[in-house]
Amino acid sequence: MTTMRRIFRTPAGYVVDADGAYRTVEGDLFGEWHAGAEVPAPTTVLAPVMPSKIVCIGLNYKDHAAEQGKPLPAEPLLFLKPSSAIIAPGEAIVLPAGVGRVDYESEVAVVIGRRATKVSEADALSYVFGLTCMNDVTARDLQKKDGRYTRAKGFDTFAPLGPCIATGLSTDDLAVSGLLNGEVRQQSSTRELIFPVATLIAYISRIMTLLPGDIVSTGTPAGIGPLQAGDEIVVRVQGIGELRNPVRSDS
Repeated sequence: MTTMRRIFRTPAGYVVDADGAYRTVEGDLFGEWHAGAEVPAPTTVLAPVMPSKIVCIGLNYKDHAAEQGKPLPAEPLLFLKPSSAIIAPGEAIVLPAGVGRVDYESEVAVVIGRRATKVSEADALSYVFGLTCMNDVTARDLQKKDGRYTRAKGFDTFAPLGPCIATGLSTDDLAVSGLLNGEVRQQSSTRELIFPVATLIAYISRIMTLLPGDIVSTGTPAGIGPLQAGDEIVVRVQGIGELRNPVRSDS
């Protein structure tokens, strides 16, 4: 894979952290680009991409399937979240009025680097640009009521994403955790995925074309739980960093 870098999207454009020195990204991030002038460390970070779609995977950790009381899936369980649900690190997750329980779900998300249609599993990882953190926020009561995922997963602010795109990481064994108000509630590793990243990309690309910047979020481990106004939820992934978001009620 490529050299380990962390790439941040800021109001002024993309910035790459290369060994502690921050430099502008010159050119097309998903095409030809190079590191430009040195700049100060970014103080404001946006969601790293605004994808055409967010493809999520349900029940992709054995322990999460068990806590949900569901059998292991025979093939990946796909659903979509709208890009309008994306918020940046530091932005508030808004709990909609009257929906009942709303849960955090800490996940490793794949950023697609080039157009992928019907790719083979052997070649699938070559379509990965990098990895980021995602919180697949879910209105759990609505999910159970509807029997479907669209409404429960699709509210505005229900897809915190960031803080960066990390390139050059192997997806084989990354630690992923979720911390609620500083207390670790989720802790696992991508080695526990039922369907690994290469399998997911090959499977999804046989159904729909993945475009540069699209997100494939790989599922959440056990330990999901409800959010309350005033909480702070952190998704932490080895090599990527922390995605930190406060929680507030709809006003």
